[in-house]
Amino acid sequence: MDLGEVERLREHLGAFVAEVFASLARKDQRRQGNCYLRGLMLDGRRKSVQPMAERLPDGNMQALQQFVSQSPWDHTPVLRQIAGKMTSAFAPEAWVIDDTSFPKAGDQSVAASRQYCGALGKRSLCQVGVSVHAVTDKASSPLSWRLFVPPDWDDRDDVRRRRTGLPPEVGHIEKWRLAIDALEELISWGLAPQVVVADAGYGQSAAFRHALRSRDLDYIVAVRGDETAHRHDAQPETPAYGGSGRRTLPRYRTDSVALHELAAAGGRRAFRQVTWRQGSRGAIRSRFRVLQVRPAGKIPRALAAADAGGSASWDGVLPAETLLVEWPPDASAPTEYWLTSLPPETAVRQLVRLAKIRWRIEHDYREMKHGLGLDHFEGRTWRGWHHHVTLVTAAHAFLTLRRLDPKAETPA
Repeated sequence: MDLGEVERLREHLGAFVAEVFASLARKDQRRQGNCYLRGLMLDGRRKSVQPMAERLPDGNMQALQQFVSQSPWDHTPVLRQIAGKMTSAFAPEAWVIDDTSFPKAGDQSVAASRQYCGALGKRSLCQVGVSVHAVTDKASSPLSWRLFVPPDWDDRDDVRRRRTGLPPEVGHIEKWRLAIDALEELISWGLAPQVVVADAGYGQSAAFRHALRSRDLDYIVAVRGDETAHRHDAQPETPAYGGSGRRTLPRYRTDSVALHELAAAGGRRAFRQVTWRQGSRGAIRSRFRVLQVRPAGKIPRALAAADAGGSASWDGVLPAETLLVEWPPDASAPTEYWLTSLPPETAVRQLVRLAKIRWRIEHDYREMKHGLGLDHFEGRTWRGWHHHVTLVTAAHAFLTLRRLDPKAETPA
């Protein structure tokens, strides 16, 4: 947006800021929040504090820097307000979990470490944020964020922790656990749970899927084709007790096999064509198959035994999950795999729509990074990172509401 366009939205933006930043007690904080959002939406190559302040007629670099990096306002009530407003504006069909990277030039920014950086496609120095988004095919919005703390930041005597304000109680937690924590928070806010969608970085974890099931959250998550499983109709057997020694526990007498082998059994004839949405170039379609499997391995076995109260009382039956497989017409073998808690009789088109709905998140990240400066923040602190991503989320939410109903007042 140019300055004229941003100025024409000031009244609507002011109403939006008054609502979502109502938890900020001071007027000057809300004023700086309004200013920061305008800076994010205004055209400009860099969206860090100094260039934004220089582009705004009322921009004050020192005031904006203090507001985003040092001011002690709590970002959580702001995100809660945004989440409630956005889920009321469009009824989400899924909660999509993803993560995004923030490349860094030095390791003094909070939680910056050498790790896989999706933005660069390789291991590099970066921060990683885990996010949960409310999604439909037509609209989406981030709801919650978590900053991933790598293991090398766990040293409580690390001078970087003190410099960046990393709270003493915060340490390394796996990304999937951060995602579960965010989902629990959303539910505690009173939001209606949706089907959880995630890529293989999360879906490959049997512990993550188990955590969702134990919270009665349905899911459809990507997995790799080399994940192993038993056929749904496979049954464990318990050998007859010989009368001495420890009893033999139930076990499957056939070996588990890779999902790609189970999926390919029956050949192309087992797959059917599905059209799940209209893209910019017309209908998007491919070929899919649905079957039930029992994921195998040490972790699924341990989790199933724990659910039964221990190995001695477990009947050896591994939980069944529904497997969705894609085999494109121009591919020589199946290419994509998803495990879901949804029943196998669920309409295939619905399963495919949900599995593929992650495309909306790429749209979110693209707008937030290239248009709103999500990864332009140069502050180094824990507080500053959370403030900045919250402000970017607010700017994204405001623009999404304008697209959904450009003539409506914000708020209603």
